[in-house]
Amino acid sequence: MTTSVMSIVYVNDAPAAARFYGDLLDMSPSFETPGYLTFDLGPGADLAVWSGQFENLSPGVPRTSEVCLAIDGGPDDVDAIFRCWKSKGVTILLEPHDAGFGPTFLAADPDGNRIRVALRD
Repeated sequence: MTTSVMSIVYVNDAPAAARFYGDLLDMSPSFETPGYLTFDLGPGADLAVWSGQFENLSPGVPRTSEVCLAIDGGPDDVDAIFRCWKSKGVTILLEPHDAGFGPTFLAADPDGNRIRVALRD
């Protein structure tokens, strides 16, 4: 059986969220409809943004999950992404720190969904 993992992020405005994620990931959506867009992150991994499922999501509502971008490289690479995202005005929830599994930081998209950057295991 072939499997693929798709993370779905619920947003208020899918095209706006796709522009946000496209800028962060430096890529264009691989599939687009007015309320649902996906990004092909590599073999077996996709990220989708979907609007219309939960109207008027509030950034103030605590999120119980996060998208983790596991990157190759080392601590300097995590720091470089942090500096890049911060310069773009991305909301930073936790600055780079060692979380036991290595260097990481936590950001949020405009809808308050959490995005973690960490090193690939």
